Amino acid sequence: MLLQVKYPEEYPEEPPVLDLLPTPNAPVHPYFSVAADKEELLNGLSETIEENIGMAMVFTLVSTLKENAEQLIAQRQEAKEKEHEQKILAIEAEENKKFHGEPVTRESFMKWREGFQKEMEEIKVREEAEEEAAEKKKNKGKESVIALTGRQLWERGMAGKVEEDEDYDDVPIEAMRPSEARKRVGGFPKPTVHIEYNYVNGECHKSFYYLSLQQRFIR
Repeated sequence: MLLQVKYPEEYPEEPPVLDLLPTPNAPVHPYFSVAADKEELLNGLSETIEENIGMAMVFTLVSTLKENAEQLIAQRQEAKEKEHEQKILAIEAEENKKFHGEPVTRESFMKWREGFQKEMEEIKVREEAEEEAAEKKKNKGKESVIALTGRQLWERGMAGKVEEDEDYDDVPIEAMRPSEARKRVGGFPKPTVHIEYNYVNGECHKSFYYLSLQQRFIR
């Protein structure tokens, strides 16, 4: 940017005639144009001219013109940056809308919970039906007893249940556990004799042992 100055005969009692010209072959500035900003910059020198009437003022006018031009560029640059920031914030706000769903209330939670439990029950029934169908297919359509897993027993409330009344009437005492045998005979029964035959150097040796019911189980 060039400042053209014409001095009248009464200068400095009269202000100089000023004009702004673009610098030849100067690159285009993104925030400044001599043709567009000339009027605003020249009007900005009026106050400085009035303050310096009667004195040499060209140097002061050049300094003021330079400051006004730099301030104008800075304002436009700042406005551009703010505009860019606003665009970024708008994009972020639009993206954040994806993560803001419906606020959770007691009613909405209970509705979701009911639907979730229903869905889980349907999945459970479907899986059991698929397992049963697969087992029948494996056994070529014959009915079969499906062994339940520990988890299935627990879910159906069958875990830990055993028959309390076990019938040992047809079981020999020798095949019972000691505790059950004692219940049958009302205590420890009389000891029984155990005979062993050992052959040593061609001779037969007979040995007798008295074994209680408890010892027989240990053996």
